[in-house]
Amino acid sequence: MQALDRPLYRREVSGMPVAQHLLEILRCPKSLGELIYVASDAEEFLFCPQSKLKYRVDDGIPVLLIDEAESLDDASCEALIAAHAKS
Repeated sequence: MQALDRPLYRREVSGMPVAQHLLEILRCPKSLGELIYVASDAEEFLFCPQSKLKYRVDDGIPVLLIDEAESLDDASCEALIAAHAKS
């Protein structure tokens, strides 16, 4: 097994418990679109603007199962996209 030359988690840099290199390659299983990482004190999840699905993250592990994803309404999607654009 080859050791990684980068940290698996970059909590000290970005505060994201999901590994940055993992976020770069993950795609929505329904639309194959890019995912937006959202984290707050209350929850963390991945959001796909194309499919309008919200995938939960459990202990830093994305749960990318379509059957377990939450479908979001248009207003929620627009709010998430706007918040992401500001960051």
